[in-house]
Formats: sequence, structure tokens, C-alpha cells
Amino acid sequence: MFEIHRIIIMVLPFFLTLNMMQIKAEETKQEEVITERTIKIIDPLTKDIVKTITPTDYQLATDITQYKKELEEWVYQFSKGSKTESGYQIPMILDKIDQNGEIIKGRPLITVNEELLVDQIIQHSFSGGEIKLPLNYTQSDYSEKDIPHLNEVVLASYTTYFRAYKSGRSKNIELSAMAINNVIVGNNDIFSFNSVVGPRDVAAGYQMAPEIIRGKMVMGIGGGICQTSSTLFNAVDKLELRILERHNHSKDVGYVPEGRDATVSFGGLDFKFQNNLGIPFLVKSYYQKGAITIQIKTSKEYEQILKNELSKR
Repeated sequence: MFEIHRIIIMVLPFFLTLNMMQIKAEETKQEEVITERTIKIIDPLTKDIVKTITPTDYQLATDITQYKKELEEWVYQFSKGSKTESGYQIPMILDKIDQNGEIIKGRPLITVNEELLVDQIIQHSFSGGEIKLPLNYTQSDYSEKDIPHLNEVVLASYTTYFRAYKSGRSKNIELSAMAINNVIVGNNDIFSFNSVVGPRDVAAGYQMAPEIIRGKMVMGIGGGICQTSSTLFNAVDKLELRILERHNHSKDVGYVPEGRDATVSFGGLDFKFQNNLGIPFLVKSYYQKGAITIQIKTSKEYEQILKNELSKR
């Protein structure tokens, strides 16, 4: 009996070790399966990994419907954004006409193809791998052959006035007016004042001038450009364009009727509108000593098309 106990004691560590090795092998095998299933979603523009997804056996074997629903919710939030996070969208930079009549190309609107992304994730859920984020590119909707004619007729115009002797403010109005001049707004394009004008800083030539912040007049770089955005608003509003974003100052500004202003701040408040007229048009700005005029212009042909459409409403 003693010999049997001794043999058991000698053999037991071997079996324990063998059992532990089997368990470890099973765990390693499971880890390999999980690793194989890992999906990496790559931004094709930056090459960054924007999301890593590792579906579980339960999700794939017993609740694929819920799994798909969770994917759709994540993709929607990633694309459109939430209250706390901005979505994946690269705004369009509108094309512009230079002094020689040549087109300065901007950038298309870049958005996520949500339905395709969900389908691709599901297809890779059993095998894993990398997925390039599927993107939609929306170009400005106008024809280059129309460029020579977009300056033919005025659809809407608005003028505001300022004290020309205030050099800093006058310079800021002039620079921002130049920035929006000759911008082409195609059918359904979105015009963002901040995207078109860009940063208002010393490097861009902007100067110190009074601006309204929280109901008080303070000095700041770029003070006065809100007169440009407000003049633009009053011009486009005559055409009843779709206003997507507009904010009033915290006090009356004086250069437009009360409530008819559009305050902006780079990286913050913006003035945005969408061209829902069904035709492309040109934004023209005219700066002179003490006044700024903004016009919306198009071709004679498009003016007639617009009149015909309005008569049917």
C-alpha cells in the first residue's frame, strides 16, 4: 500500500502539470480565435485606426440581430456625432474664381457610407482583418461651363455702412469681404462662413478692433467681421435660402436692424446656409470706404429657370 501511495505522489505533479498545460493551451487557442476575429477600421486619409471591434461567440452565434443593431448605432454616432462628440465629417470647401477667371478648387464634402460600413463589419466578424473606412465624396454641384456667366444678373443685394476712420475694424471687414468674394455655391452646397473665411489672426492680416462678447464691447483680433457675415445673411435671406446656423449678438449692433445680425467666431459660432434654389450662384462682395455690399449673382439662363420654378409654387 505504501508503494502505491508513493507512486501516486510521484505521478500526481505530472498529471497536474499536464492538466495546466492543457488549460493554458485551450486559453491560448481561445485568445488566438479572438485575435483572429479582431476587426480594425482604418481611416484611409490618415491611416489611423478609428475603431477596433472583437465580436464574441455569443454575439455571433445567438444574437446576431442585436449585434447588427449595436453596430448600426455605433456607425451612426461615429458618422453623425452626438451631444458630446462631433461626427466624422470633413466639410466641403467651396470653389472660388480668382482674378483671372480661373477656378480655385476647394474640397468635396466627405462623409461615411454608413450602410456599407455595417455590411463590411459583419462580413469580417468571423475572420477579422482590416477595413478601410468607406467614404462618400460629394463635389460642388455646378458646371464649369457656367463660370463665365454666373456674374450676369443680381438675384439679391444688401449694403451696410461703418465708420471708415476706424482703421482696424475697416481692415477686418475688407479682409473678410475679400475672402467670400467670388465663391461659387452650387446646387445644395452648404456655405460656412468660418470655413470660407478661415482663421482671423495676425498672420492673415487681421487687426485689433472692438467686438461684442457677452454683452460687452472688448478689443479683439478680427473685430468687425461680424458686419460682413451679417451683411451676407441679409442678402441671402432675401432669396429665402435654407439657413442652417445663425446666432445673434448679445446686444444690438446698429449696422443692421435689430435681430438681423449673424455673429461668428472661428472654431465656434458660425453662419451657414444651404443653396436650395436649384441653381448655382456666385457670392460677390464690394468693399469701399465706409460701406460693404454683398450680392448674389447668377446667369441669365439660371435666373429664368428660377423664375419659372417660383411661378409654379
